[in-house]
Amino acid sequence: MNLEAIILEEIKQSAAGRISFERWMDLALYHPDYGYYTSGKVEIGSKGDFFTSSSLGADFGQLLAEQFVEMAEFLGNSPGFTLVEVGAGSGILAKDILDYLSHSYADFYQNLSYIIIEQSQKLRERQRATLAGYSPVSWQSWPDLADNSLVGCVFSNELIDAFPVHRVVIESGELREIYLGLGEPFQEIIADLSTDRIKDYFDLVGINIPSPLYREGYQTEVNLLALDWLETVNRKLDRGYILTIDYGYTAEKYYHPQRNQGTLQCYRQHQRHDHPYLWVGEQDITTHVDFTALQRQGEKLGLKNLGFTQQGLFLMALGLGDKLKELSQGKIDILTIFQRRDALHQLINPTGLGGFGVLIQGKGVEERILKGLSRFC
Repeated sequence: MNLEAIILEEIKQSAAGRISFERWMDLALYHPDYGYYTSGKVEIGSKGDFFTSSSLGADFGQLLAEQFVEMAEFLGNSPGFTLVEVGAGSGILAKDILDYLSHSYADFYQNLSYIIIEQSQKLRERQRATLAGYSPVSWQSWPDLADNSLVGCVFSNELIDAFPVHRVVIESGELREIYLGLGEPFQEIIADLSTDRIKDYFDLVGINIPSPLYREGYQTEVNLLALDWLETVNRKLDRGYILTIDYGYTAEKYYHPQRNQGTLQCYRQHQRHDHPYLWVGEQDITTHVDFTALQRQGEKLGLKNLGFTQQGLFLMALGLGDKLKELSQGKIDILTIFQRRDALHQLINPTGLGGFGVLIQGKGVEERILKGLSRFC
C-alpha cells in the first residue's frame, strides 16, 4: 500500500468522510514509513529538493557558534550549558558548529552538551553517521527531558515552516476550514472550523478575520502546532534562549488581504509550485512562519522577546563581513574564493536566505544585547 492509498483509507474510515488539511499534511510529511521527512528520501542541496543555509558551507554553523558562546557568557558560563537542535536534517549543521567550537573554544566544547531532537528515525541514522565520534552529542525526544532541566539554547533552522497547518477560507463572510475528502484522488471540502483554537489564534496575533477587508474565497493557513511547540520548549527550558530561524512574516504581512492564497508552497527537485496533492510523500510541503504568533505566544508563556531581525543582518553582526574580507587576502585558490564568496553572499541576500527571520526569545536571562542582534537594536 502506498501513502496515497493509506490517506484515502483514513478518509474512508473517518466519521465525517473527511480529514483536516493539517492531518493530511502530517501524513504526507511524517507518516512513519512513507512520509517525505520520515522515509529517508529527503536530500538537501544540489541533489535534493531544496537548499538550506547549512548546505552552502561551514560558515553558517561557525557564525551561529559565535552566538552560542556569547549566550553562555551571558548565562555566567555555568556548567551544563546545553545546545538543543530541533530538526537537525543530515546533521551537517551540528557538525559545523561542533568542529568550530572544538577548534576555537576547546574549553567550551569540553563542557558542552549537544542534544538533537529528531522525529525521523531515518534522519537520526544519517545524523549518527555524520556525527560519529562527537562526544557532546546525544539524541533524545521531548518526553525524555525533565521539565525545567535545560540551561542553554534551543535552536532550529527551517523547522517550523514544515509543521502541518490548518487551511482556512472565507465563505459567505464566515471563516471556514478546508478538509480533504475522496476525489481524484482528493477533493477539498469546506466546512465548519475543526477547533475554536483557530479563532483564538487570530485574536492572539491581532488580526480581525473575517472582516470586510477579506474578500470571498480568501485562503490562508493557521499553524497551531507552532504554538504547541513553543509551549513544550518553554516547559523544558529552565534558563536560556530560544533561537528560531525560518522564512516568514509578521502577522500583519502574513494575513494581508492581498495575500489571498496564503503561503503554501511545494518543492520538488528545486522547482517550486503550489500543488500539494501531487507526488504525495515525494515532495516538500511548507508554509511561511508567522513570527508574531511566536512572539505573542512567548509573551503569554513569560518569555522575553529579545529581538527579531533578518538573517543577513544577524550574520553580518556575527562576523560574516570579516569572512568576506579574509577571502580578499588571497590565501586560498581562486576557485575556492569564488565558491565561498558566492555562498556567503547567498547567506545575506535579502531576497533569499538573507531575508529569513531570526527571532531570539529568552527565559530567566538578563536583557543584554546579543551580538547577532546588535545591528537591530
